[in-house]
Amino acid sequence: MKIFQALGSLAAVAVALCVAPTALADSATSADLPLIRVTGEATLSVPPDRARIDLGVVTEAPEAEVASKRNAEKVDAVLGALKKAFGTALQIQTRGYSLRPRYHHREKGGGRVLEGYTASNIVRVETGALDRVGEIIDRATGAGANQVDQLSFYLRDEETTRAEALRQAAKRAFAKAGAIAEALGLKLGEIVSVDESGVALAPVQPRFGLRSAAAAVATPVEAGAIEVRASLSLSVEASR
Repeated sequence: MKIFQALGSLAAVAVALCVAPTALADSATSADLPLIRVTGEATLSVPPDRARIDLGVVTEAPEAEVASKRNAEKVDAVLGALKKAFGTALQIQTRGYSLRPRYHHREKGGGRVLEGYTASNIVRVETGALDRVGEIIDRATGAGANQVDQLSFYLRDEETTRAEALRQAAKRAFAKAGAIAEALGLKLGEIVSVDESGVALAPVQPRFGLRSAAAAVATPVEAGAIEVRASLSLSVEASR
């Protein structure tokens, strides 16, 4: 019985010795395969489909209560004018409100003297009616808004555009790896790694100018285009 057990152990050792070199050889072959590392980039230029406008109403008065009251009246007039002209085409929300004292600094003797109070209310307006952005600004300023703090354009669905930019960057990276392999007489194998370098949306820098009160046309606004840039690195095995 001990003889058979000993023979069995020797057989197992022999099998292990036969299999182990093969596994080691496969591992070494895979590890020795050359890698082609490339970077793929893509830039998409897409028109925006949403606009964001921050409109401000600033009022001043000797007393805080008066400054606040005048501000509220003007803001109500602005909101009423916008809702009357555009209805549900606009999404409106208050972004900020402040009421601060205003001082005058003495030239002689130093110190400061209270001059009055400044009330400020910032209202954000968002819309998909890009062709009416100039009209929105004009309606607001005509009703009492005296600041345009921000005007920007953006995409409602940014993720779809980001994904498309990454897709194109990946295709370009793989095509670049294929061109390198062909030039060197190699064949592409398995993809070893993919590293996303990032996807960036370049903001639109709109150009506009407020019209005069007597102008017969709306404030001109150019939406431009949004640039979406994607970059990734790709490592691919290559063999002869």
